[in-house]
Amino acid sequence: MADERQYAGKTVLITGGSRGLGKEMAHGFAAQGARVVVVSRNEDVCVEVANELSDRHGVEALGIGCHIGRWDALDGLVDQLDARSLGVDVLINNAGMSPLYDGLANVSEALWDKTFAVNLRAPFRLSALLGERMVTRGGGSIVNISSIGSIRPGPEMAPYVAAKAGLNVLTEVFAQSLGPTVRVNTIMAGAFRTDVSAHWDPAEVDRVTAQTALQRTGAPSEIVGAALFLAGETASFTSGAILRVDGGRA
Repeated sequence: MADERQYAGKTVLITGGSRGLGKEMAHGFAAQGARVVVVSRNEDVCVEVANELSDRHGVEALGIGCHIGRWDALDGLVDQLDARSLGVDVLINNAGMSPLYDGLANVSEALWDKTFAVNLRAPFRLSALLGERMVTRGGGSIVNISSIGSIRPGPEMAPYVAAKAGLNVLTEVFAQSLGPTVRVNTIMAGAFRTDVSAHWDPAEVDRVTAQTALQRTGAPSEIVGAALFLAGETASFTSGAILRVDGGRA
């Protein structure tokens, strides 16, 4: 009997897919029949998550370790996919980092460069490499995970929000460059309760929730529907869009 799930026969690659929002989306796509490629720095953890996806959802899944902040590592990742004859149908540029610092004058060149490498340079390079292959293969979809901080910036995450604002711009650049064959969209995520949120200042959480229409932070599962929509055929006339999933942040 044919698998009639929405993403049956599709390959979905998720960076930062071993934890947090990335892992939640990995389960969401696997539940819909996708072959999922989980990518993050720790290959052992990626393999563990891939095995979990296979066991729970009955799909093929692959875990690959890759330091996406390194340009040559991204080339190597795509070479691995090519060697396995794995054509990626959906790319989710989810991996990110938002290091803290003590004052703007104390932001080092290394911190700035590292933050941009992961949050902006990596999505650019992967979208360029895999997007061209999608065009050649006749179709595909790219979904970037940005942040509400890109339009509601606070003083404590300048490199991060600047990089995410750049990602918003790249979304439109790639939508135009890869269209009409490949669609490119962005989810602008608000405050979600992941492992990262455990380190948030409680006073900052209170401030953010007070400025949010739904008066709360999001559960990781609440990003899945938006990702499935933008990556799939029900969004066939949606490209270059930025969808806010932030609880109505003012």
